Amino acid sequence: METNANKGQETFKISGNWSEQSQQLKTHYAQLTDVDLKCEKGQESELLSRLESKLNKSRDEVIKIINNAY
Repeated sequence: METNANKGQETFKISGNWSEQSQQLKTHYAQLTDVDLKCEKGQESELLSRLESKLNKSRDEVIKIINNAY
């Protein structure tokens, strides 16, 4: 059964130019690599998980960081 928390995780989508956003994130967070920021359509949840781990932030914090990167 799908919970509301899972729905939120699955419905997050990257908006805007991810190439530019990812470069800005790398500028602000030197520990991030191209591999960390690789994101294919439909794989946003995996991206969020990688960034949560690398940045030691919650999922909501990572989403805010991404949304403010552009």
